[in-house]
Amino acid sequence: MPDNAQPLSPQLWSQLPSGDQIKSLIEHTLTPWWPKVFGYHMLNLGALSAELDMPDLPIGRRFSLFDGKGASIRAEFTALPIQNSVIDAVVMNMLLEFEPDPYKLLRETDRVLISGGYLFIIGFNPLSPAFIGKLLPKYQQQQPWNGRFFMPSRVKDWLGLLGYQVISDERFLYHHLLSDIKSESIWQDALQAWLPSSGSLYLIVARKLKSPLTPIHEKRKVRQTQWTTAPTAGRSEHFNQKHKTDNS
Repeated sequence: MPDNAQPLSPQLWSQLPSGDQIKSLIEHTLTPWWPKVFGYHMLNLGALSAELDMPDLPIGRRFSLFDGKGASIRAEFTALPIQNSVIDAVVMNMLLEFEPDPYKLLRETDRVLISGGYLFIIGFNPLSPAFIGKLLPKYQQQQPWNGRFFMPSRVKDWLGLLGYQVISDERFLYHHLLSDIKSESIWQDALQAWLPSSGSLYLIVARKLKSPLTPIHEKRKVRQTQWTTAPTAGRSEHFNQKHKTDNS
């Protein structure tokens, strides 16, 4: 792969280490959110998002978008062929890591999402055991370590610039992903208990804030009293004449 080539996002869960287990964990983490999402259109961005099971999702139509076989709509993530403000919820699963311009992807997603709509972002946390793979030459060209791991705080900053309210920021899967994640260990339990922010995966749930147009009223000009200098010449002359009359 050339140095300037952008790594492709995973198209199958099997392309990730312990992909089936990761998928199950993501589904388990997302399940409590589905009853809270209402609307008509759910957009699953990416092939991995399209394969997620979403029980109790009260949305009429669910469709997927990616540039590959099996997509409901085939298109680029940064040029969505969708009208403005028609999507009620978007799931973005492990995409930011593999996009040349992740903020552009978020802007385009924001364009199609309605006010009050939900955005679910799942990604890899660099401050986690999963980052070890990026330090080992054996794994650097493998997925997911061939992508860029963004700090969840940076993703939340991007969302803040776009006018979103982050309502949840969760971590899960306290594992390095270099071996089978089925086996539990004491150190994984310790990480979860003592360093809960060190989960290898993060889930950020955000809502697009409503931005009603508030008219800007012109500032009222304070009426200032027009002060003028009182004429003194006439008053002085009148006083002098009166003074002379009184003395005569």
